[in-house]
Amino acid sequence: MLTIESLTHLGMGRASDGRSLLPRVLPGEEVDVAQDGTTRIVTPSVDRVAAPCRHFKSCGGCAMQHATDDFVAAWKQDIVVKAVQARGLESDFREVATSPAQSRRRAKLSGRRTKKGAMVGFHTRASDTLVQVPDCQLLTPALIASFPVLEALTVLACSRKGEIDLTVTDAGVGPDVLVQTDKELTPQLRVELAALANQFGLSRLVWNDEPVVMINPPVQDFGGTGVVPPAGAFLQATMHGEATLLGAVEEITAKASRIVDLFAGCGTFTLPLAKRSEIHAVEGEATMLAALDRGWREGHHLKRVTTETRDLFRRPLEADELRHFDAAVIDPPRAGADAQIETLAASDVNTIAMVSCNPITFARDARVLVDAGFVMHWVQVVDQFRWSPHVEVVASFTRK
Repeated sequence: MLTIESLTHLGMGRASDGRSLLPRVLPGEEVDVAQDGTTRIVTPSVDRVAAPCRHFKSCGGCAMQHATDDFVAAWKQDIVVKAVQARGLESDFREVATSPAQSRRRAKLSGRRTKKGAMVGFHTRASDTLVQVPDCQLLTPALIASFPVLEALTVLACSRKGEIDLTVTDAGVGPDVLVQTDKELTPQLRVELAALANQFGLSRLVWNDEPVVMINPPVQDFGGTGVVPPAGAFLQATMHGEATLLGAVEEITAKASRIVDLFAGCGTFTLPLAKRSEIHAVEGEATMLAALDRGWREGHHLKRVTTETRDLFRRPLEADELRHFDAAVIDPPRAGADAQIETLAASDVNTIAMVSCNPITFARDARVLVDAGFVMHWVQVVDQFRWSPHVEVVASFTRK
């Protein structure tokens, strides 16, 4: 019998034998591990609950459905606290904001043909086994309702032994679907796909990089301004998570009249902030900036927004380029933005709203700012990837 002593940042339980890492266990539990590796809970934790999703044991999409919401929130906050403390930093932490169930508006699923048709779903943990998830408790009802058309697309797009990727976004006016496959888009296939899109009410269908049909523009609302993102483009995972992050960024930059938005994407922060401030949006993907710019030009009562396509990893905005801005918003990928953070630290910018999807790189970049004279006033964990090990962070920095 083993006792679970703690959890890793991926949700695996460290056992008392000093070498075992076990899934779907909680600290303090006593467990038996059979010869085949299956785990039996002998003494359950008071924080253990019945998983709300019937696919939990077979699907690899969730790691923490066996724990209470309060436990998961505290565990995720502790991950960030430890990352910050490892860099010798301290900060006030706000209450964790957790997105509700059935609110994930975008998903990347896999499709595979079968003898009877096709199956669409997620892979099991650390495996290429595909599991159907018709009762998934993460995805919005609209995404669940799109499974029949995704299966029909799989039949057309997938070879008998192959597998395709299906990125589907809840656009309100119908699913926005990106199919990624090795199969060639022939004129006949294009006709069949267009008919399928009309039959199932898709808003847009894109085959690899090739648009097939757009029946209704898949508009996303960014603070009252409509934007049609490129197919498969990054969006915040839930509307709740986006609203929480935006509210924090608006609070941090409330006094700024000119803001630079770094890694701006399609305008998640740029366009809402443009209601009261002039914004310079910088992003490496030209198609995303084009969507942002089009949304701004068609928007109403927005201040001036300029855009710049630029690889901020190789060519960060330098200190002299940042001198005209009162505040910066930065939302980099998981690798963080060490080069851009260095130039921000050396600049005259006095206020920074940092959004991060990686506590480790967040803490690294925060240390650079604090060493340059910034104060980290508060940190908030935003859990829009419910029941997963994924953690989002937003933090407020001002120069002393």
